[in-house]
Amino acid sequence: MDNQPASEPQEYLMRGLLRAYYWMDESLQNGLSDAGMATRTRTQTMILINVSNGVTRAAELARILGISRQAVQQQVNELEKEDIVTQIPDPSDKRANRIVFSEKGARLIERALSSLRDAENRLAQRIGPDLMQQLRRALMTDWGPVVGDQRAPGRKRSIG
Repeated sequence: MDNQPASEPQEYLMRGLLRAYYWMDESLQNGLSDAGMATRTRTQTMILINVSNGVTRAAELARILGISRQAVQQQVNELEKEDIVTQIPDPSDKRANRIVFSEKGARLIERALSSLRDAENRLAQRIGPDLMQQLRRALMTDWGPVVGDQRAPGRKRSIG
């Protein structure tokens, strides 16, 4: 018999969210591999997806991903060496660069987004369209401010 109090969930939501993220990321990696493209680290895929969503500055990527600007810059430099992205001067801030896709990177992100759509479609087939719609709605809903008044030391991530 389970020693967990009846009011406690059998599994915390955080574990399920992480499992779902890993499932999507691994499906993305398999889609890239199936297309003959090199797989990427999780940090690189997070950077590439955010760039495709219009986040083009390393400092903003660092804030969103909750890692140092130096760590982001190191990954961006690797992606630039592989001709996936390029860095161009930001016209609105001469001290900053914008990260944009190269031609090769545009093909990669097109394939990556296609892989994510395929994974979502497969998931909808497995769990049903109603549950998929509920999942999407729950994840896309504004959950409000984080619980508690402070962020953990060293955390740069911000929800908003």
